[in-house]
Amino acid sequence: MPSEMMYAQAMATAITEEMTRDSSVIFYGQNLGMTDRDPLVRKFGKSRVRITPISETAEMGIAVGAAMNGLRPVVELWMSEFMLVAMGQLLNEAPRLRYMSGGQIKVPLVFKAGYGFAAGWAGQHSNCIYHTMMGIPGLKVALPSTPADAKGLMAASIRDDNPVMYLHHYMTMLDKGPVPDGDYVIPFGVADVKRAGSDVTLVATGWMVTKSLAAAETLAKEGISVEVIDPRTIAPLDVDTIVQSVKKTGRLVLVDQAPRHASVSAIIAGEIAEHGFHHLKAPVKMVTALDTSIPYSEPLEKYVLPSEEKIVQAVKSVLGK
Repeated sequence: MPSEMMYAQAMATAITEEMTRDSSVIFYGQNLGMTDRDPLVRKFGKSRVRITPISETAEMGIAVGAAMNGLRPVVELWMSEFMLVAMGQLLNEAPRLRYMSGGQIKVPLVFKAGYGFAAGWAGQHSNCIYHTMMGIPGLKVALPSTPADAKGLMAASIRDDNPVMYLHHYMTMLDKGPVPDGDYVIPFGVADVKRAGSDVTLVATGWMVTKSLAAAETLAKEGISVEVIDPRTIAPLDVDTIVQSVKKTGRLVLVDQAPRHASVSAIIAGEIAEHGFHHLKAPVKMVTALDTSIPYSEPLEKYVLPSEEKIVQAVKSVLGK
């Protein structure tokens, strides 16, 4: 039976269950395991739950070394922007060692971080930088949008023998939803049809899935049937599910909180141009953030980011309404 959980709780549950199942899983980061009273420290001990210095370069470098030596580190990095000071470990070391060793070395690790904090956190903490990571061979990228996906993809990330960038959207952390009990793993590269429809295909990631489902509900009241697809992982990316939906609907709207020219939407649009162009009855429409830094001002922030209203208008535009 599924249990009702918040998104953040679902992630924590998956980490706890995986640490219980596999003694090679370790969890560390800044502000973790700060006292002996910490529940994870009490359950797993200080050798598996550790606080680290304020150095992302050190945290991520340690993870690469630990993974090469048989452990499965989960590194709590808090905000994705903090990883930018350690891009060598993220993009040039962890993803390439298995290939460069001819498969002799495995690098099973999870870099866990939040992103997209659209609540007045301004230019350095509200970004969606996953486009930087999704094209790196050897690196997998997960973007769960629901509590159930948060649990299932965390379990899959920890069990994978490759490095995984697990990104959770800050605006979904308190969302509640049903989460399967026990062993629950979502395979990478399998998109989820969050809502079936026949008139327009709408593909969204992260927090934008919530906004897209709300827009689909609004449009349904006007007789417009929207199919909402969540890729769930962007590396690997399930292009086939999107193409099959476009084949059915003939129209595609892509919703992404990232800036237009640094978005998953741009990649999906390119894939559809090659593999699904002959199915389209109208041009692909992209609803993304503007190509600018995220403002501190709330009205300006709303102006820059995608919204339910912008999604509704985009859907109507591909329908010629």
